[in-house]
Amino acid sequence: MNQSVHFLVFKWRGKMAQQYEQLNLTERVEKGGRSARILRKDGIIPANYYYKGEENINLSVVKLELLKSLRSGHRIFEVTLKGSTQYVMLKEIQYHPVTDDIIHIDLMRIRRDEKINISVPLVLEGTATGVKEGGVVMQNLTSIEINCLPADVPEQIVIDISDLEMHTSLNVEDLEVSEELEILTSNDLTVVSCQPPKEEVEEEPEEEEIELEEGEEPEEGAEKSESEEENSEES
Repeated sequence: MNQSVHFLVFKWRGKMAQQYEQLNLTERVEKGGRSARILRKDGIIPANYYYKGEENINLSVVKLELLKSLRSGHRIFEVTLKGSTQYVMLKEIQYHPVTDDIIHIDLMRIRRDEKINISVPLVLEGTATGVKEGGVVMQNLTSIEINCLPADVPEQIVIDISDLEMHTSLNVEDLEVSEELEILTSNDLTVVSCQPPKEEVEEEPEEEEIELEEGEEPEEGAEKSESEEENSEES
């Protein structure tokens, strides 16, 4: 089932300096866990920068600036390292297991003429036809992996689900993407579906039956049978 897919692409395509959010980085001299903890207490996040064939660089970024850049929705950032402008992709974010705060990031350098693999968010738009019939929309995938040049990376992919009917689904293979993008996610995975709501079945309480073995007498205090009650009344 094909649905129309709209891409929110960058403006000023081909002008790299205007396409990406700037991220201010500072080279980090001291290494180790102790120095990293001190940085975090001061509102600074440790970072690593790497690129194939080059030496890794230990960096840091102000936490508030990092959060602002992440909220921008951009996937690739412009940075200045050793006086040279570079472009990096946020490869990994490490979170604290208890507080869920960001404690470390990995940045990978990219080249404008080399394609990259990157995860792009999927955003649903519109009200499905099936919802008007009482159905429920379930989004199974919130992002897909694509391969493309850095200048062609969309911030997100918006999927119009207005024509999604009851008992139907939209798979990865149904997504219509521009020729600059190659989808790497498995084609047979379901992106979104519309299904009837699950009915809650009330379970009736089961009556406990006491089974007596042959020759076993009921316990003291157990209810008497009707015949026993009648005999007691006659006496």
